[in-house]
Amino acid sequence: MSLAQRLTITQPMRVFWITWFGQLISILGSGLTAFGVGAKVFLDTRSTTQFALLSFFAIAPMVVLSPLAGTLIDRWDRRRAMLLADLGNGFSTLIIFAMVLASSRGLFELKPWHFYLPVSLGACFGAFRWPAFFATVTLLVPKQHLGRANAMAEVASGSSQILSPIIAGALIDSVGLVGVLSVDVCSFTIAVITLLMVRFPRPAVSAEGQQGKGSILAEMKQGWTFLSTRPGLMGLLGFTVVAVLCMDLVMLLITPLVLAFTDISTLGVIASVAGVGALLGAVGMGVWGGPKNQLHGILGFQLLSGLVLFMAAPSPSVPLVATAAALYLFTMPPMVAGSQSIWQRKIPADLQGRAAAVKRMIVLCMSPLAALLAGPLADDIFEPAMVQGGALAGSMGRLLGVGPGRGIAVIFIVLGLMTLTNVAFAWFNPRLRNLDRELPDALPDVSPSPDATASAPPTAPTAGASAS
Repeated sequence: MSLAQRLTITQPMRVFWITWFGQLISILGSGLTAFGVGAKVFLDTRSTTQFALLSFFAIAPMVVLSPLAGTLIDRWDRRRAMLLADLGNGFSTLIIFAMVLASSRGLFELKPWHFYLPVSLGACFGAFRWPAFFATVTLLVPKQHLGRANAMAEVASGSSQILSPIIAGALIDSVGLVGVLSVDVCSFTIAVITLLMVRFPRPAVSAEGQQGKGSILAEMKQGWTFLSTRPGLMGLLGFTVVAVLCMDLVMLLITPLVLAFTDISTLGVIASVAGVGALLGAVGMGVWGGPKNQLHGILGFQLLSGLVLFMAAPSPSVPLVATAAALYLFTMPPMVAGSQSIWQRKIPADLQGRAAAVKRMIVLCMSPLAALLAGPLADDIFEPAMVQGGALAGSMGRLLGVGPGRGIAVIFIVLGLMTLTNVAFAWFNPRLRNLDRELPDALPDVSPSPDATASAPPTAPTAGASAS
C-alpha cells in the first residue's frame, strides 16, 4: 500500500490533507518573506547581531504567549484558532509590505528596527498556529500513522527550504522585496480558504483534562503538572531543549558564514540544496514511518547531525557547505516527526493544547536565546579571534584558516561537540530510554469517526472565550 493510500483512508484524513495543503502554501509564502527580509537586513548592515535580532523578535512573543495560547486552543474550536493565526500573520505581512512600498517610493528611510514591531505582531498570532495544527493531527490521524503525518508537515517545511530562496531570489531581482511580500499575502489567503473548507473533530474528554478544568490559570498549570510528573517526558524535553538551541544557532549563523565568502545568489542556491536534504528526509520518514522504538531514531539522527556539523567548518567552500547543510537538514524531519509523535501519543487529546504549549514555550525559549547569543559569539568573540593575529589564529586558524567567517566555523565545531554530548546524556538517562515501556499511550488505536466532526464547534476565539 502506498503512502498516499495509507494516509487517505478516512474522512478525517481527507480533512488532514486539505489542511496540510493550505499550511504548505502558507509556509512557502512565509519562507519568501523570511528569506527576503533577513537577507536585506544583513546586506544593509553586515551585522550578525542585527540579523539575529530579527529572529529574536520573531520568536520571543511566541515564548510569552504559548501557555495562554495552548490553554485557549483546548477551549476553542482548533480550526478557528488556526484561522485567527493565519489572518493575523497575513495582517503583519501587509504592514511590512506597506513599509517597504513606502520606502521604495522615497517616503521614508527604512531601518532594520522598523521590521521588529510587525514581525513581533505576526509572532503573537503564530503562537496559536502550530500548537493548534499539531493538536489537531491526533484528531485526524490514527496513532500508528502519526510518524508519517508529522513527516508530511516536515515535507512542507522542506519544500519551503527549497523553493522559497529560489522564488525569493528571482522575485527580488525582477520586482524587488515588494513582489516577495505580495506572494506571501496571497499564500495566507489560500491557507484561510482551505480552513474554511473543513471542520475538525472534537477531542474526547479525558480524566486528566477534566482535572484541570476551571480558570485559565488553573488550566495553564495543568499543562505543566502533566509534564513535570512524568520523568520520561521531562527527559525528552531536556534533550529537545539542547538540540533546538544547537539547531537554532546553526540556522542563524549559516547565512553570515556563507555571505562571508560568496554572494546572496549563491546563498540562495545553498539554501535550496539544503532544502532538498530536508525534503528527502521528510519524504523518507513519510514512507518509512520511523523505527518501532522512535527514541532510537531520534537519537540516531541527532548523532548524525552532530557529526555533519564538522563538515561545514574546514574551508570556505560552496560545495562543502552546501553538502553539509543538506545532510544536516536531512536529519531534522525524522527527529522532529519522531519526537512529535511521542508527545502526541503520550498526551490525552483534550490536553494536547495545554501540555504541548508548555513544552513549546520552554523549547521556544531557545530561539531568542540563540538570537541573543549568535551576534556576540560571532561578532565579539570568535570572529575577532580568527583574524590574522587573533587569539585563535595560531591554533584553530592553522586548521580552519583565518579571515571572515572562520570564527563562525569554530562555533560550528563547538555545536557539533554539544550535540554529541546531548545524545550521550539522553541515552544514559533510564527514564528517557525506557519512556515507551514506562508511560502508556494516551490515544486510542483508531482516529475519530467522521461523525465526531464538530457540527457545532466549541466556543469561538472571542473575548468571552477567555473568561474563567
